[in-house]
Amino acid sequence: MKGFRASLVFMILLTSVFQAVGQENVDSSRVVRVLSFNILHGETMKGDFDLEQIAREIRQAEPDLVAMQEVDLYTGRVGGLDLASELGLLTRMVPLFGSAMPYDGGEYGEGILSRYSFLSSRNHALPAGEGKEPRAALEVRVILKSGDTVAFVGTHFDHTGDVDRINQATELRDILTEVDLPILLAGDLNATPESRTMALLFSDLEPSCVDLAPTFPSDGPRVKIDYILYGPPDRWKVLESRVICDTVASDHCALLSVLELLPADH
Repeated sequence: MKGFRASLVFMILLTSVFQAVGQENVDSSRVVRVLSFNILHGETMKGDFDLEQIAREIRQAEPDLVAMQEVDLYTGRVGGLDLASELGLLTRMVPLFGSAMPYDGGEYGEGILSRYSFLSSRNHALPAGEGKEPRAALEVRVILKSGDTVAFVGTHFDHTGDVDRINQATELRDILTEVDLPILLAGDLNATPESRTMALLFSDLEPSCVDLAPTFPSDGPRVKIDYILYGPPDRWKVLESRVICDTVASDHCALLSVLELLPADH
């Protein structure tokens, strides 16, 4: 019994040492917490409009960067509100909106929230078939606490068919090849891991979730269509990745990944 207790104490101490070493090896100034969240234009699964419910989920995740999909700007259905700015106030983060199309007296598209100031931003139009919903990819560049500059892109691919998704993935991959910075891509890609759409993106970027856990629907996730991807693969280390399912806040689960940017000469 004494031997067992001694062994147990040794194992606990050894585990603590390994955890401490792991923590010491992580440069906190290079750590980025990324959240991808389809916010369903503020409509909850109860059928009401509740930005505080969405903001609460974002705050609890403590992200540095948030990619939001289905974001409204001044539309009638949200009472003329600027959802990105409202959520920025509620989460104390810097907001940015990128329009994909005019809608209901306003605009509809992508939103980003950030703990960092934006060095620059660009909204990329993505190809869409005739009669299909226009799509966009919102790109920002930010400086981490370490002084490193990274590109963060949020997007939302077509939900109706493979052709548009493949075309959008192809266009986005071409856009990203011109970016000479470490990249984080997050969004609702409406594509499963084995699809041609994801094969195109996986050729250059790595998924943050190794187990590819399902993200939709939030009340009983069955398919993975929400992603956080990073590149180049040798510049990032995934410290944590998990799916956050709030059955009220949205029809999608949120996806949180914590990554460390590695030095270029590591």
